[in-house]
Amino acid sequence: MKKKIVALVLVLALAASLAIGLAACNDPDNSQLVFGPEDADITFGMICLHDENSTYDANFINAARELAASKNVRVIIKTGIPESDACYNAAADLVDQGCDVIFADSFGHETYIMQAAREFPDVEFAHATGTYAHTENLSNFHNGFATIYEGRYLAGVVAGYELNEMIANGEITADQAKMGYVGAFPYAEVVSGYTSFYLGAKSVCPSVTMEVRYTGSWYDETAERSTAEALIEADCVLISQHADSSGAPTACEEANGGAGVPNVTYNVAFPGNSTYLVGSRINWTPYFEYIIDQMRAGEEIDADWTGDLSTSSVLLLEYGAGVSAEVKTAVEAVLAELEAGTRKVFDVSTFTVGGETLSTYMADVNTDANFTKDTQVIMTDDNGITYFAESYFRSAPYFDVRIDGITEINN
Repeated sequence: MKKKIVALVLVLALAASLAIGLAACNDPDNSQLVFGPEDADITFGMICLHDENSTYDANFINAARELAASKNVRVIIKTGIPESDACYNAAADLVDQGCDVIFADSFGHETYIMQAAREFPDVEFAHATGTYAHTENLSNFHNGFATIYEGRYLAGVVAGYELNEMIANGEITADQAKMGYVGAFPYAEVVSGYTSFYLGAKSVCPSVTMEVRYTGSWYDETAERSTAEALIEADCVLISQHADSSGAPTACEEANGGAGVPNVTYNVAFPGNSTYLVGSRINWTPYFEYIIDQMRAGEEIDADWTGDLSTSSVLLLEYGAGVSAEVKTAVEAVLAELEAGTRKVFDVSTFTVGGETLSTYMADVNTDANFTKDTQVIMTDDNGITYFAESYFRSAPYFDVRIDGITEINN
């Protein structure tokens, strides 16, 4: 009888051990998610600043899930990894777990990923929104991004038509066509995004203005909500965002006693919200698949890779119920022009800086400690369009111009 009891205890202990092991793979409390076949020829590691509660990180995690299915790879994801030595430690742990390639999703992860790349030369490392790969000459370190400013521009076109409808219906006057924008930080990536959104709206609603306020965080639902509320209080009649929660859309849905304020999102759609118009996001699956394809073919991964509309790396989210068929058709026409190159988001004839047309601009492309302005980025294409060449000299945005019509407020 004793032997049976001991055997039963061992079986229960083994079962408990297996359960704990499975939980460690898939329980977000343990900051690790694992999926894909165990016998895959490539294991893809990912380091995320937050978890799936952040719309930004959820976008990467969903792309990694798609990668596991489309390319039959093993995926290990570490979530909640801050922009500190913890990132390097997470990378080293992923190497120990057998990862062949490791990707980090936040701007501040980059120096720690480079440190890991130097220490583990047999592992490939990639990073989103980074600025160093094209100058560091580390063969196993890579940056990737996409021309999301084109997606934001298209979303801005939708916003412009919404403003025009509000003007036509007598809800506002033309000079009351003021948008609000919830930004995280005054970095080039955010400035590029809100400016392209504004220019899209301005292309169909010439009287539009915009106020930008910053939260000082990539992901703070309370701050994003209160910032959106402050913008609405400041007479903004439409809200968009470069922040990573549902705080701003929620504020828009509940504004004006429930009547709401139209809103345009980033990374996630809210089709159930009556105020939701459209959103945009980067689709990371093409980049992840490109990395795997290059590794399997024994080919080099580009040091600096830029996805665009043609690679399906830039997507509009689904439309809200209130967006008409006519507006959708108009957006498709603009999309076709962007793809053909007959329209440029940052066409210098469409905006001014201090009342003047931008004819020259040196941008900080080859990032150094002093953020030296090192590259002339005003170009003229074969169609005779003079424009700010965003994401041309490197994938990460470097558009940091403050144009007329937009006001910034640092909270």
